[in-house]
Amino acid sequence: MTGPLEGRSALVTGAGSGIGRATARLLAARGARVIAADRSERVLETASDHGGITAMIADAGDERDVEAMVARGVAHHGRLDILVANAGVDGGIGGLFEQDAATWEQVLRVNLIGAFLAVKHGARAMLDGGHAGAIVCTASVAGLRSGAGGPAYSASKAGVINLVTVAAQQLSGSGIRVNAVCPGLVETGMTQFIFDAARERGREDRVGQINPLRRAAQPEELAQVIAFLASDEASYVNGQAVAVDGGLSSSLPVSRPPVIGETRF
Repeated sequence: MTGPLEGRSALVTGAGSGIGRATARLLAARGARVIAADRSERVLETASDHGGITAMIADAGDERDVEAMVARGVAHHGRLDILVANAGVDGGIGGLFEQDAATWEQVLRVNLIGAFLAVKHGARAMLDGGHAGAIVCTASVAGLRSGAGGPAYSASKAGVINLVTVAAQQLSGSGIRVNAVCPGLVETGMTQFIFDAARERGREDRVGQINPLRRAAQPEELAQVIAFLASDEASYVNGQAVAVDGGLSSSLPVSRPPVIGETRF
């Protein structure tokens, strides 16, 4: 039995861990031939024991590396059908007065310029190949409103959301769809310190409690949504930023009513 992505060629950036690794493996499990790229050698682990994945060490914020990623995908598989621009850095949790211009430059280079380069060169490869395709960028709920990340990170992810809407419009008529996912709190290498600290205090059950589902997500849950957006099942979804956050962004901050049977003081 063939998978729903059988015969498709995909490129996933930031595939050395977390959401990128889970996405690369899920796309491969569904039949796609995947180039998994990351600047960390951990991307080799992503490809190990997965015949449909080829690892590549590259920097998603460097234009020459992005060109090389796309070219390798086309050369290796003959075409590019799916591009997941997932690579990102957090820039720390410091406030406006703690972050400096160098931090902003690094965060924007990887998170926003990297996404732009992926869209630019990925879409060009799809157009040159004469076929439609799907591009999915990893944004964040931090790009929707404040309170979910530091200033540089939040601004970069807001830029990714806007980039997706602009790219979808500028690629009108091409058949190339461009969307974003906006994760809430997910247990990845970037957020591991939050989970580690909670476990040390015996408070792991409190992580993610501010969203209606009252828990954090696992990378595989984000991969499922990315794979959907990359598939024909999402053929009429374009220019959208899909929040995958347990309901966190569905409301402004409020005093939440108690769970049934719970006593509140």
